[in-house]
Amino acid sequence: MPDRDAIALIHAPAGRDAQIAASLLATVGIRSKLTDDFDAFVAGLEENIAFAVVTEEALRSADLRPLSDWIAAQPSWSDLPFVILTQHGGGPERNPAAARLSEVLGNASFLERPFHATTFASVAKTALRGRRRQYEARLRIEALDAGERRLQTALEAGRLGAWELDLGTYALTTSAMCRGIFGRAVDDAFTYEDMISRIHPEDVDRMQAALKSTIETGADYSIEYRILWEDGSVHWAEIRAQLYRDWKNRAVKLVGVSADITARMRAEENQRQLNEILEVRVAERTAELEAALATAMAEVAQRERAEEQLRQAQKMEAIGQLTGGVAHDFNNLLMAVLGNLELLRKHLDGDARSVRLIDGALQGAKRGASLTQRLLAFARRQDLHVGAVDMAKLVFDMEDLLKRSVGPEIMVETSIPASLPPVVADSNQIELALLNLAVNARDAMPNGGALRIELREMMQSVPDDDLERGRYVVLSVIDKGHGMDAQTLRKAIEPFFSTKELGKGTGLGLSMIHGLALQLKGALKLTSTVGTGTTAALWVPVATEDFVVEQPAETEPAGGQDAGPKRILLVDDDVLIAMSSADMLMDLGHEVVEVHSGREALDLLNNGQVFDLMITDYSMPGMTGADLVKAARSLNPDFPILLATGYADLPPGVDIEVPRLGKPYSQQSLAAEIVKLTRG
Repeated sequence: MPDRDAIALIHAPAGRDAQIAASLLATVGIRSKLTDDFDAFVAGLEENIAFAVVTEEALRSADLRPLSDWIAAQPSWSDLPFVILTQHGGGPERNPAAARLSEVLGNASFLERPFHATTFASVAKTALRGRRRQYEARLRIEALDAGERRLQTALEAGRLGAWELDLGTYALTTSAMCRGIFGRAVDDAFTYEDMISRIHPEDVDRMQAALKSTIETGADYSIEYRILWEDGSVHWAEIRAQLYRDWKNRAVKLVGVSADITARMRAEENQRQLNEILEVRVAERTAELEAALATAMAEVAQRERAEEQLRQAQKMEAIGQLTGGVAHDFNNLLMAVLGNLELLRKHLDGDARSVRLIDGALQGAKRGASLTQRLLAFARRQDLHVGAVDMAKLVFDMEDLLKRSVGPEIMVETSIPASLPPVVADSNQIELALLNLAVNARDAMPNGGALRIELREMMQSVPDDDLERGRYVVLSVIDKGHGMDAQTLRKAIEPFFSTKELGKGTGLGLSMIHGLALQLKGALKLTSTVGTGTTAALWVPVATEDFVVEQPAETEPAGGQDAGPKRILLVDDDVLIAMSSADMLMDLGHEVVEVHSGREALDLLNNGQVFDLMITDYSMPGMTGADLVKAARSLNPDFPILLATGYADLPPGVDIEVPRLGKPYSQQSLAAEIVKLTRG
């Protein structure tokens, strides 16, 4: 059955379930036919149906006797696969109702809803492969049946000849058919001596011994032997006879029949050869089936691994989205705190005690900003300054810092090749990642030990779930500490998960490094054995020859050229941030008009208000910062605009070319951006 002829019969009480199943089957090239009710579903079970898809609730509410009768009436080669969509916990091992359905349907697979498209497609393909093998089995059965019918026809067409042998005179009386079996013409004379002369020399003694035994014992005479015709051809004859006695119980004659069994003997010889060939084919087919079974089991295991990886990826994606959102909101709060503290410090510069208190608050707020950067790193939303990084030089320059960080009880060893290609990375983030890994290794060896840092170039020849094909530099941090079991290792990169004592760690170190690796299109690979130690390998892609190193523009200090008073339109839906930013701008000597939505800002611009610069947040209800930028540029294409946001990357599809200022920002960085935008 070619795939183009495969048809899946679908029945589900909810039309949406049927349409979804049909759409998914269409994506893998399987045609489908939908039925309106259960009777139509049973009526549609024809020979060309590859498999049937039906919901458990449809079967539970229907009279299954017609379906059971149809299943029982299938030909011996047929076992139609059924795919049951269930909402009760899967197959028969966990669902008693499914077990009862299995007894009725026989060849049934259970798929729990909601299901993934990949899972449904895999089940459908498996059912199609099984059905295809059934059709192949039917063709083989039909071929064998045809051979057997031909053989049976040849046997039924065998001619029988009558003969009689007088035991007193050995006079032989034969019919024309019998003489024909021995290769003689209808009118030819045919004596007992003629018959003996026609028997193959190797079979004569066996024939005479059988004849003597019948005369002596009275047992039926039955023998097969070869006959040599005048043309030299060899034929086979089957001779059967019974002993005839006179009234004195004396053996008088043999009366019997002969049959030309040449066709049968040749057929048997052919059958023997076919059997030998068949045995070889059966052995080959058995090996193929065993290999197919092994492949199927491997596919099932691979599918289970893929499903587990998908669930983990979905979980991590959800955590990442939540973490990124929390970090963004925290950045907004820190923006208000840092801005107000910075202004307070300037105005209380003569009060030493107040300055000390404000500096302490600033330090705490900056630690919070660092924490949000780790959260954004896990969520892959932190702003990276990517360039070509010499990993060997980076590790060499950090060696003293690493030794001080891990303490004198830990011996730091390095293994750095003489030549390594540069990688595409953010050097500051790589340094932070290496320091985090070294501190984790130190904590895993509380009684001291050896910490090994290795660099090596690796080639990823075949892409996998973690890495694309290409060249990578691998930074490995290896310790001989207490290690992690498999369950702990699986959770190691989750945010806030930590094996350290309460208060000894945030649980964000490995999650930050994992997020950094993904942003750099690399990977963080952890291997660990309890009692042996842990290896953390950071894979970073090698920079291509045409990679252009982005040099960050030098920041001019506040108050530089063209930093005179400006009329600035400030747009932010968060009143605290808007107030803090407005105070920083006014402290720099600028005139500020503060609004809290894109619509308000656009109304001012449409009413002829003139501004030297607009500073807008991105994430605002109603009209986003990107929408406001496009609307403002349609009024004045040269209007200077600065986009302030806590996200490093704007959502997909947002294509605007405006400078961006990451939150939380300082008054100095704000002043520098204003100078760059309003210069000239």
